[in-house]
Amino acid sequence: MPRLFVAVWPPEDVLGELVAMPRPATDGLRWTKPLRLHVTLRFLGQCDEADVQAALAAAQLPATQATLGPRVKRLGRGVLMIPAQGLDDLAAAVEAAIAPVGLPPADHPFTGHLTVARFKRKPPPGYRPALEASFAVTEIALVRTEPSGSYTSVERFTLV
Repeated sequence: MPRLFVAVWPPEDVLGELVAMPRPATDGLRWTKPLRLHVTLRFLGQCDEADVQAALAAAQLPATQATLGPRVKRLGRGVLMIPAQGLDDLAAAVEAAIAPVGLPPADHPFTGHLTVARFKRKPPPGYRPALEASFAVTEIALVRTEPSGSYTSVERFTLV
């Protein structure tokens, strides 16, 4: 079974701002490739793709406004991220939509963020670039992680 997650992809103009952020070369730091920049609403792991597609297609999921920023921050012990506000209700609606599929609820509260890098040792000292961007979220995607590590949008769902 494939590894799946539900995501919000930023629009092209916001993606351009993200890609333009400084990306200093630092040992032990791996920058997120532009085509992988997204906000995960719910990681699903290995589960039946068709069941999740059917559950999301049947749901009335709310359109919303997302705001990224204002600065890059650390998340946990190995992630640099940009906070993403405005997605809590949408993430809760996705969680409710997939509950009938029998997927266990997430084991942690939703923390809206967009991962810009992962690190093993330390992030670049003093790295806190500013980025403030807002965009309308009118669709979400069910995304499959391929064996190569690339992402494939399996299906997109329009929000109401």
